[in-house]
Amino acid sequence: MANAENPFGQVLVALVTPFTADGEVDWNDVEKHIDHVITDGADGIVVTGTTGETSTLTDDEKVKLVEVGKKVAGNRAKIIMGGPSNETAHAIELAKKSAKAGADGIMAVTPYYNKPTQAGVLTHFRMVADATDLPFIMYDIPGRAGIQIQYETILRLAKHPNIVAVKDAKGDFSEVSRVLNQTDLLYFSGDDANVLPHMAIGASGLIGVTANVASAPYRAMVDAVNRGDLKAATEQHMALEPLVRAIMTHVPGTVAAKYVLHGLGRIGSPRVRLPLVGPEEWEAAKIEDEIALVGAIDGLDLSNFRPDRNAAAGGALPKIAGTTR
Repeated sequence: MANAENPFGQVLVALVTPFTADGEVDWNDVEKHIDHVITDGADGIVVTGTTGETSTLTDDEKVKLVEVGKKVAGNRAKIIMGGPSNETAHAIELAKKSAKAGADGIMAVTPYYNKPTQAGVLTHFRMVADATDLPFIMYDIPGRAGIQIQYETILRLAKHPNIVAVKDAKGDFSEVSRVLNQTDLLYFSGDDANVLPHMAIGASGLIGVTANVASAPYRAMVDAVNRGDLKAATEQHMALEPLVRAIMTHVPGTVAAKYVLHGLGRIGSPRVRLPLVGPEEWEAAKIEDEIALVGAIDGLDLSNFRPDRNAAAGGALPKIAGTTR
């Protein structure tokens, strides 16, 4: 079936939340980082998602990230609130607050840890999608959630007027093709290594972690797909492959992305909040080895990469815990 109109953009950054060395949100760095990725070609920003350390942000911080994102982005990019909660009532509340703060869309992850049945998944997504009039992305990531959104559930959710897209980190390409054939849902790759394969079978774009570092090359890849230039798109895919490995394979993507961004001088601290911690010596060495394999890529200059393992060590306890109530 034909895809619905895309209200989100195509190059969406799963934004890191920059912190100070003591673990508080660095709002100046948040603004600078959002402006940087948009200038480099991102047309959508997902704040407060997994990469943004949603589990350790307070609700006030989450809402302020939406507000700051809208202020910086203006009309240049869409701001999507990501990953609200595994508690339905809390997810509804956050969706409403984010809509009031100016969000352009809502992304909700499959309820994690409590592992509901598919009937529970269906009810959760429907109720959160009902909470606002904003376009809604369901995030299918069984590796983190512990359960998947089953094919039949996706088909039922596709009938909801606000549910217009899936962020897919399940990697079942045959299922993606089936859903695209049978619904108007948009698909976004949620697996940085598989952005081009996803787009080759009809995905609309990406919601990526590595795009924090490399928005411009992803913009070039997506533009090449849009004009039907598989050779150019493949060249970008192959050029980005060692960077994707650096960010996504040795430590959590948030940790590696902050380590690299700090090494490039783009954020003031690589700090993450506990229980996340910075890379250990051997992990940092692997990240740096992968970065050394990245060749020349238009729009990405890694020549000034100066990693600081000491600054990245450990994790922070913020002053206010990210409790739901």
